[in-house]
Amino acid sequence: MNIAKPKVLIVDDEQDFLETIVKRLLKRQVDATGVDSGREAVRILQEQSFDVVILDVRMPGMDGIETLMEIKKRSPLTEVIMLTGHGSIQLGVKGMQLGAFDYVIKPAEFDELLEKVNQAAERKMLHEERVRKS
Repeated sequence: MNIAKPKVLIVDDEQDFLETIVKRLLKRQVDATGVDSGREAVRILQEQSFDVVILDVRMPGMDGIETLMEIKKRSPLTEVIMLTGHGSIQLGVKGMQLGAFDYVIKPAEFDELLEKVNQAAERKMLHEERVRKS
């Protein structure tokens, strides 16, 4: 089963990285939106639904773990992929314990990230199907 065009929210405070990932995902037929803070991510998720959120762990203000907990509280079926630096792998693991789909170490290999986005979007679709049937 494959989702035609997954809807993805990228949350990262590094503007260059954010713009690059959004552009590359759009080129690959992914409906991508980027925001630069956890607060902005939570706000936009109140207005729109996304299949997958790519979430940086280390951000000023509301960090990735806090943002993940808010996302899961408001939208439990939305899958989250944590972006971690080498020094924060344990935060990626903690994110998975709190419900994240997976984590990717920055700088992320784009094809690996895209593959995880597709897997996460597929898992969300399967969860939604189960919820509809029950």
